[in-house]
Amino acid sequence: MSADNPYQKRLRARLDELEAQTRRYLADSASAEQSVELDQTRQGRLSRMDAMQAQAMSRAARDRANQQLQRIGSTRKRLGSAEFGVCMDCDETIAQARLLHDPTILRCLDCAAAREQG
Repeated sequence: MSADNPYQKRLRARLDELEAQTRRYLADSASAEQSVELDQTRQGRLSRMDAMQAQAMSRAARDRANQQLQRIGSTRKRLGSAEFGVCMDCDETIAQARLLHDPTILRCLDCAAAREQG
């Protein structure tokens, strides 16, 4: 693929969009990482447990967002190479529509479905 390829331009634009969304999420969710107040006079035990669970869920979501940023970076490096758009399991070409939806995917639909089933 050449740098002027319209398909590749659309993929780059989609990566830019995904990266911007992910960075906005990380910026917006930074306050959810704050420590949970353990003062029993201010909140009950169940409220603290709920706050701790929400904090753990937020941390996991932020970890997934950081992993997404890493996948975006890796995809940008692979974009012009022959390995981009080839399923890592079966070596078949991944559908363009699937890649335009999420350029960071590494498997075709059949291999992804088989992997989810077991």
